[in-house]
Amino acid sequence: MSIRPVRHESAAVPHLEGAGVHLRRAFGFDDPSLTDPFLLFDDFRNERPENYLKGFPWHPHRGIETITYVLAGTVEHGDSLGNRGTLGAGDVQWMTAGRGIMHQEMPKGDANGRMHGFQLWANLPSSMKMTAPRYQDVSSADIPVEVDDDGTAARIICGEFWGKRGPVDGIAAEPSYVDISVPPGKRKTFKVDAYRSAFAYIFAGSGTFRDASKPFGVLVEKEVEGEEIQIRDMSGDRTLVVFDTGDEITVQAGDEGIRFLLVSGKPIREPVAWHGPIVMNTRAELIQAVTELQNGTFIKPAA
Repeated sequence: MSIRPVRHESAAVPHLEGAGVHLRRAFGFDDPSLTDPFLLFDDFRNERPENYLKGFPWHPHRGIETITYVLAGTVEHGDSLGNRGTLGAGDVQWMTAGRGIMHQEMPKGDANGRMHGFQLWANLPSSMKMTAPRYQDVSSADIPVEVDDDGTAARIICGEFWGKRGPVDGIAAEPSYVDISVPPGKRKTFKVDAYRSAFAYIFAGSGTFRDASKPFGVLVEKEVEGEEIQIRDMSGDRTLVVFDTGDEITVQAGDEGIRFLLVSGKPIREPVAWHGPIVMNTRAELIQAVTELQNGTFIKPAA
């Protein structure tokens, strides 16, 4: 067994998306080989309704899959195929855009104004980019939760973990997507298939991974006595950790414990041509997609 060292560590950065939604982007629109087959990860946790209520109005997708995981509040969604629904706390939607879809996502806060969740984009291989769109909506109650003897808990959204399989299946990258909580002071090792790319996104508590060069504290801007200064934030919140090769990761939880998403998938290793929410293999395919958007032929009839 070999422990995966940390290849890359960074803080999610503030970003405006949709009609003016304030979020934090952990990665996206950079070098896609670092996280292949995953393209983008957004943390849209927010507690100010004015910063998220305008949402993500109608926009296209082609050539990718989007995975939305809601922690608090709701997200109402609709698409050009007539699908409608609402994701609540703990729910997941896995959308395969395939050959093309128009959809919208409109967030609403809970009773306390909180809108918490994440969206991950996964690439599709060239052989599947023009397949028919489909949805997998999963309610919180259908996501298995396993609790180990030391109190470590895992919500298994996709893939196999600790002998259980998540409800989302049939995904091109054969991903694993697990929400893990480790109690304070505990040290825990998790298996990750050696052939997969893997990353963790910490969103509560603190901790260190074995072979990390330093704790998860990252330089962030905070307001102290009315002034914006850079300090070393040891909370670990909103930190991306990308792992190198190996078949295990080990985490040492801090005094408050640690909660993170552990995501892995089979690399596609194909050229990426990217234009916003449209991801193809060549520039010519992008030009074709934009042309179809302009002339009204982007949405393909069912075969």
